[in-house]
Amino acid sequence: HSHAHNDYEHERPLVDALELGFVSIEADIFLVEDQLLVAHHLREASPDRTLESLYLQPLFQRFQENGCILADDCSLTLLVDIKSSAEATYAVLARQLVQYADMLSVTKDDKFQQRSVTVIVSGNRPVEAITRSNPRYVSVDGRLEDLIHLKPPSLYPLISDNWRLHFRYRGQGEMPQTERDKLREVVVRAKAQGKRLRFWATPESPDLWQELLDAGVDLIGTDQLTRLHDWLRSQPKR
Repeated sequence: HSHAHNDYEHERPLVDALELGFVSIEADIFLVEDQLLVAHHLREASPDRTLESLYLQPLFQRFQENGCILADDCSLTLLVDIKSSAEATYAVLARQLVQYADMLSVTKDDKFQQRSVTVIVSGNRPVEAITRSNPRYVSVDGRLEDLIHLKPPSLYPLISDNWRLHFRYRGQGEMPQTERDKLREVVVRAKAQGKRLRFWATPESPDLWQELLDAGVDLIGTDQLTRLHDWLRSQPKR
């Protein structure tokens, strides 16, 4: 259930999240002179912190050594949040991903094959360019409105949205029943379409985590990896 928000800001990017059992990891990228630099703001970008060096290469090494990334045939989600020009950045990303194709989930001729790492593009999403790609090593991070338009789950396997735009509850005390019902309705709609669900801008609150878990939200995002890990470990098995 765990998603490492802005994973690259931790002391050991990727490593900490994997050691704590996180199944989804987020990296923001900027295109700078044909390099995909990982940073939250462009002014913080450094040429020695690239998507390849922080994520693709170490994941591929782990895949080659172990034959997988996660146990139980699960696929690690690598959520790549494009902060620069959508089309230009995706063009470079697509070229890089080909080098790691053996470990990446792929859609070819409209047939999806899950592998050890599933790359999902968020942020500035070049939906048309991604849709045209064949084979395609990425999918699109959808929004709640995409549940209305019935986008195919092979192209939109994940629905993410800003919690604060849709809910007033901030993780203090009991969640209002009307909001709890609304959350469950969204979960039911997403699951009926074969899509996972995630919210960002959620308070770091165990009360909210409990509501998300009880409702069936697939990924709970956090900047506090150890805290969420310990809380999830304390929950009864479901």
